[in-house]
Amino acid sequence: MALPQPDDLATLVLRTDFSDDTAWDALCAALDSADGASRVSDPRFSGASVQALLDEELAAKEDERICEVFVADATTLADPELPLLAVDLYDEPGRTFRVPVRWYPEIAANLSIANLDFADFADAADPSGTFRGFGDG
Repeated sequence: MALPQPDDLATLVLRTDFSDDTAWDALCAALDSADGASRVSDPRFSGASVQALLDEELAAKEDERICEVFVADATTLADPELPLLAVDLYDEPGRTFRVPVRWYPEIAANLSIANLDFADFADAADPSGTFRGFGDG
C-alpha cells in the first residue's frame, strides 16, 4: 500500500506519534497558517520508522510514489519548535533532516514547484541536522 497522496502542489505531513493530541493540534494550527501541507493522522502509521516508510513507498506503484514526507514523530511533538522530520523518498531515499515548523512553508513551496531539491535543504542543515534557513537563522 502506498503512502497517502498529498494534495496537488502540497507535501505530506504524516503523524507517527499519537501520545500528545495537544501538540498535534498545535502543529496543525501552525501548518494552517501556511499553504502546502496535506496532513494525515492515521493510526496505522503509529511508530513507523523511516525504513518502514521507505519500504511502503517502494512497494507502491510508480505513479503513486511521492518524493518526500514530513513526519510528525515523538521528537516533533515534544519540542516547542515542532521540528518535523523531513525524509527523502526519491533522490537519496532515507536521507533526513529536521525542520522547525516555522521553516516548513519555505521548504514545501520550493519542493512543490521544483525550485529547490530536498538535498538543497538537507545540505543547509546545521550540525544538529536541523534546517533553519539559508544563512539567516
